[in-house]
Amino acid sequence: MAAPTAYLGEPVEAPPSDGISRVVFSQTSDLLLASSWDKSLHLYDAATRLPRASYSHHAPLLDCCFENDSTVYAAGLDGQVKRYDVATTASAVLGSHSKAVQSLVHLAERGLLVSGSWDAGMRLWDPRAPPGANCVAAVSLPGKVYAMSAGSERLVVGTSGRHVLIYDIRRLAGGQGGEGPEQHRESSLKFQTRSLAVYTDGRGYALGSVEGRVAMEFFDAADAQANKYAFKCHRRNENGKDTVYPVHSIAFHSGYGTFATGGGDGVICIWDGDNKKRLFQTARYPTSVASMCFSRSGEMLAVAASYAYEQGERDHPADAIYIRAVQDVEVRPKARKAAA
Repeated sequence: MAAPTAYLGEPVEAPPSDGISRVVFSQTSDLLLASSWDKSLHLYDAATRLPRASYSHHAPLLDCCFENDSTVYAAGLDGQVKRYDVATTASAVLGSHSKAVQSLVHLAERGLLVSGSWDAGMRLWDPRAPPGANCVAAVSLPGKVYAMSAGSERLVVGTSGRHVLIYDIRRLAGGQGGEGPEQHRESSLKFQTRSLAVYTDGRGYALGSVEGRVAMEFFDAADAQANKYAFKCHRRNENGKDTVYPVHSIAFHSGYGTFATGGGDGVICIWDGDNKKRLFQTARYPTSVASMCFSRSGEMLAVAASYAYEQGERDHPADAIYIRAVQDVEVRPKARKAAA
């Protein structure tokens, strides 16, 4: 039985009509962007849950991001990276890859956009440069890009073959990406990378796999050896059998540095990574949690409830985006008890 809507949040009006690949908040307002397999980019006002605009693309979209409240980006199966003017709905192709673009990351401090593709390539684009001269760097990777995330200093890329590549953003922006990553690691998880997010404080990253596990990693070599760990999540006993679901999304809370994981089981868990504790778990959404994002203040959580075909073709609930009010007690780390 589905939980009452109040537990899940309030749905937006006119959600995407096909699989939702990403929901992402603006960092300067309550605007929310959603990319979808319906070949459209959708913009909402999260405060009112009403649609603001929709922008068409030629193919299903796999990712999207904000440059600012006036300009947004999207990319997908056709390999094109497009830039959209929010006010006029005008669009332009910023650049392209030879295969689908899985991930986009906007580097706000640099004014650059990073795209990662199934063509085993990553590119940095400068939208201020003229067309044809706007590719700052083209980087070859050891496999298809499955996930990317950036902090202020480092960009982390997870590819096929369980490769994890860590880049110094300054070197990338300076056109030195071809010299290779700062670090090239093998994922500590045995199965395919599904999600990735850099810590709020920039010390490391959380990596989620298709096999219901999350690895907590650190950039510094000493920290990496001493403090890294992994844990199981998004598993459910069904008919006496332990069923494991992918970790589709990881989102950090800007205020506390705690983080949420969303899985194919339709549940969101909120974790205190430093204390290795689960703080909260939501009621079950109608279908898979395909993507999540905290608002800039951390007071709202956008949740894409969208079946991700973990169990193949079957009937499933319609796609929906929920705006969930976040209670402080759900995300605030609990103080450690003093030793007796």
